[in-house]
Amino acid sequence: MKKYFLLTFLILILMLSSCQTVQKKSDKIIKKENEKLSKFIGQPESELQIAMGIPDNEIKDDKGARILVYENKKYGIKCERKFEISDGGMVIGFTSKGCF
Repeated sequence: MKKYFLLTFLILILMLSSCQTVQKKSDKIIKKENEKLSKFIGQPESELQIAMGIPDNEIKDDKGARILVYENKKYGIKCERKFEISDGGMVIGFTSKGCF
């Protein structure tokens, strides 16, 4: 019975530590992505398009701001980056979902 308890305890500890490792790796990837995209904040739309290419889609939000949408797939996972463009043609915000 003690062996069973000890084995169960060890398996539980291994599972928890591996979850933390995955979380740390994903946090690091997200941080790197945000650092990369935040460089476009305050830059003209033309600089964004030079670096990212022509957007896949362009939409307007509820406030009337333009949103440029870039989509791609990596390992079958959809990556979507959205950049908010001001009336003056400057990048004022971004969101990133599924990108690594």
